[in-house]
Amino acid sequence: MRKRITKKLRQRKRKIRNRLDKRSLPEHPGPMLNPGNIHYDISDRNRGVLYGGIGAVQMLVKRLKLDEAINRHLHLFKLHNPYFESDHVLNIAYNILCNGECLEDIERLRNDEVYLDAVGADRIPDPTTAGDFCRRFLTEHVEKLQDVINEARLKAWKPQEPEFFAEAIIDADGTIAGTTGECKEGMDLSYKGIWGYHPLVISLSNTGEPLYLFNRSGNSTSSKKASYYLDKAADLCRMGGFKKIRFRGDTDFSQTKYLDGWDDEGITFVFGINAMPNLVEIAENLPETAYTDLIRPPMYVIKTEPRSKPANVKERIVKERGYKNIRLQSEQTAEFDYQPVKCCKSYRVVVLRKNLSIEKGEDVLFDDIRYFFYITNDRRASRADIVANANNRCNQENLIEQLKNGVRAMRMPVDNLVSNWAYMVMASLAWNLKAWYALLLPTKGRWHKKHKREKRKVLRMEFKKFRNFFIMLPCQIVKTGRKLVYRLLGWNEYFDIFFRAVETFRNPLRC
Repeated sequence: MRKRITKKLRQRKRKIRNRLDKRSLPEHPGPMLNPGNIHYDISDRNRGVLYGGIGAVQMLVKRLKLDEAINRHLHLFKLHNPYFESDHVLNIAYNILCNGECLEDIERLRNDEVYLDAVGADRIPDPTTAGDFCRRFLTEHVEKLQDVINEARLKAWKPQEPEFFAEAIIDADGTIAGTTGECKEGMDLSYKGIWGYHPLVISLSNTGEPLYLFNRSGNSTSSKKASYYLDKAADLCRMGGFKKIRFRGDTDFSQTKYLDGWDDEGITFVFGINAMPNLVEIAENLPETAYTDLIRPPMYVIKTEPRSKPANVKERIVKERGYKNIRLQSEQTAEFDYQPVKCCKSYRVVVLRKNLSIEKGEDVLFDDIRYFFYITNDRRASRADIVANANNRCNQENLIEQLKNGVRAMRMPVDNLVSNWAYMVMASLAWNLKAWYALLLPTKGRWHKKHKREKRKVLRMEFKKFRNFFIMLPCQIVKTGRKLVYRLLGWNEYFDIFFRAVETFRNPLRC
């Protein structure tokens, strides 16, 4: 980072901290929000845009050569008049990054002259043209687009440190994407009674990246084509340099006919398995000495002093109104070998026994015991580690929530299953760009510990927060003979990270 920029950042940081210091309160009485006599006018020469961070994203795209790869492999137009395939794909992703929620929001960017200058475009596709582009996709085109995105992903993984490649943890899950439309081809009634689609999400837990998305009819089972995309994700991670592969999923993904093949390939798996009567019978017949108490570690460590807990309002209301309440008393784990019908090998099954008390108001009605089973080929990890590893898969629920409500990739805005799949992949590219933004932050040098913490912080950041601090940066766009200058007008606490990212993206990727 240049010394002039570093000096300005220090000055702006010092200025805002002095202003927020409690010791520098104003002497005049009255409320703080007292703006005075406000007037509006239009600037003649100075022009600004709210999305100053989009320039850094464009530098990232150029560094990974994502636009070139899209145009080289994805062929949907006979003539490029005037747009290329990369223009459409990136236009949808940039719309999401610039606070867009649907295709119609592209119109506000299309009519913003300063934004067009910022992205170096004379014009961008309008919402109708973007929808038509989605409808051009066939299944093979969506698959090709995902392969192109994963080609750029490999470049983002390449500079990572050796411990990054120790083990790839691949999660699988499905979600219901509802729609109020009535004429969308491929929609159906889900098991939840919601009309819509049932997308499959295959993600890398290490970084929270969606590796593969697959749109399905609303009444599809969760495991439909999951084995196919799990295998593709494993191949991708091997190409990326990961030494070990681990699959995780809930009971819908314990597809026993594939377990032998994954075990032969050296893939570790931990899947939930349904509490079938034969498994429950085995668990009940185990001697009591086979069970050990499960002690879960605390969710967080208190760094200062423990504080008194506030009154549990929910618990009080449940008791007062005599609602049924299920309370956990204790947990124990045991294990046994089990060979599913479709397998030629036996695998380790870890059973989690939950001792529950069923209460109504202040009265305990009866005690209940419930069993949860996990099937795995990991013979080394402790039973507690297997349970914890299976439970950690719940982090994928956060990713799905971000894709649905942060990025809004599952709005299903077009009229058929494949075109909505294509939109979902293009919109989720905005989340991938956020992940690659964090992964390519440099961590070597004198401040490597601090930079590692910052890198992890950006990687785990919610999409809204990332957009607010790294994209929505008010700036002036100054066009000179050989440069396009983004002149930032404000300051926030992440500017140091932002400028380090800009310096990194400016340099060519060395792989």
